[in-house]
Order: sequence, then C-alpha cells, then structure tokens
Amino acid sequence: MKNLYRLRQIQLIRGLGITVAAVITVGCASLPAPTEQMAMSKLTVSNAGSAGGNEFAPLQFKSAQDKMDAAERAMVKEDYLSARQLAEQAQADAELASAMARSAKAQKAAGSLREGIRVLRQEIDRKAQ
Repeated sequence: MKNLYRLRQIQLIRGLGITVAAVITVGCASLPAPTEQMAMSKLTVSNAGSAGGNEFAPLQFKSAQDKMDAAERAMVKEDYLSARQLAEQAQADAELASAMARSAKAQKAAGSLREGIRVLRQEIDRKAQ
C-alpha cells in the first residue's frame, strides 16, 4: 500500500514537471511574425485613402497611418506582439475612416438629389400655373 502511494506521488511529480516544462517552452517560444496581418492592414489603410478617408475622416485616417507606421517599426524590432496589435488597430481605424468617407459621400449625394427634386417641383409648380 505504501509502495502504491509512493508510486502515485512520483507519477504526479513527473506529470507536474512535464507540464511546467511545456509551459516554459511555449512561453519562451517567440511569436511568428504577423506578416499576413501587416499586409491586410496596409491594404485596408490604402483602401481607406482611396475611399476618401483623408478628406472625409482625416483624424481616423491619420491615426490608421500612424499606427501602421508604428507596427512597421515594431516589426523591424521583432516585437511581433506589438506589431500585430498595432496593425489590428490600424486596420480598425482605417475601416472606420472608410465607413465615415462612404457615409459623408452618401449624405452629399442625398443632398444633391434633394436639391434636384426641389428644382423639379418648382418647375412642375410653375408649369401648372
């Protein structure tokens, strides 16, 4: 009985040692470079610029550019965790800038349509008299 108890203690200690070694190994392993995230974020920032983000959402677009620049600097330093986080933030800012630009363009187009409708109504009213 004592031997069985002692054997289980040894197995438990061994299992614990293996678990600790695995955690240390995983914790010390470097993160892979977030090249795919960086590429997606760069594309999103570029698309935001093309969508008019600089004109219609300058603060959000500038923030996206600044974070993308910081992500690239982090990549050079091989600080992949910061690079990934900054790239994700840049992508979110760029998507916001794109959405704001689309919204502003849609509001501008709606205003033009309203003005066109107003002019047409005036013409119809004038011809009806």
